[in-house]
Amino acid sequence: MTADFSIRPAHPDDAAASAALRAVVHPYLVRGEASTRRTFADPPPGGDRIYLLAESNGGIIGQASAFRDTRSSDAGFGRIALHVHPQHRGRGVGTALLTEATTHLRSIGVCRASCWARPESAGFARAHGFEPSREMRFSGLDLTGFGDRPFVPAPPGIQVVRLREVTEEALYAADVAAATDEPGEAPPQPTPYPLWRYEIWDEPGLDRDTSIAAVADGVIVSFSLVLRDGDRMWSDMTATVPEHRGRGLARLVKYAALRRAAASGVRTAYTSNAEENKPMLAVNDRLGYRTVATQVSCVAQL
Repeated sequence: MTADFSIRPAHPDDAAASAALRAVVHPYLVRGEASTRRTFADPPPGGDRIYLLAESNGGIIGQASAFRDTRSSDAGFGRIALHVHPQHRGRGVGTALLTEATTHLRSIGVCRASCWARPESAGFARAHGFEPSREMRFSGLDLTGFGDRPFVPAPPGIQVVRLREVTEEALYAADVAAATDEPGEAPPQPTPYPLWRYEIWDEPGLDRDTSIAAVADGVIVSFSLVLRDGDRMWSDMTATVPEHRGRGLARLVKYAALRRAAASGVRTAYTSNAEENKPMLAVNDRLGYRTVATQVSCVAQL
């Protein structure tokens, strides 16, 4: 049977359609058109990334990306992201995208890869050799009235500042220190600075007025980053450097970021956490987040 769709590389002008498809499949992910356009026009450095679209009758019905994970110490480890519009599943679109993605990864020397799957897609993943490994929880928070909540003072020796008031070098150092034990399918290593700057510091959606850092003796010890798209936000990362954990700083900076975001017009906040990250899940529960979806990381030998 001849497929009634085609697979092609993504282009910058596809950004609006890509963002719209992502909003249908994963409404809790916050990534706007501007961020998507930049990604297609100028992909992140390293990783040999490709972005693919499935097109039918002039419309985008599926998309995928594939790249080497340069955050992993395993040079042969890669990642795939794939989703298909619910109304177009069962037509071979996902299989075609996955075939293109895995072919690309093999061509750049990747021999093991992971992808995230919603519960209803776990069967598809298994059928293509991807076995479940760990679970991610996605949570949402209604920020109505959050901006009116009381101010929480910082503990002695800690100064709470907006991201606009810190340098990229200071934030990168804190990010590297805080991410050393981040859960994952492969041993982590510090994010290469060019990739970090692309994905964090130069990200079009990064809100430097609502993102918050906690500083001690001139050094960032905790931070909460906010990516914003209209009246929705994503907590891109909230973390504390190891030697300052257990002091409530993660809750402090995230509370301050949510409070400031709500006061500036954000209505809904989303975040994600690995199920094994119990401390951060506890912080989110205390802040009022509620589970909106789960995904399972699936890993395959290519």
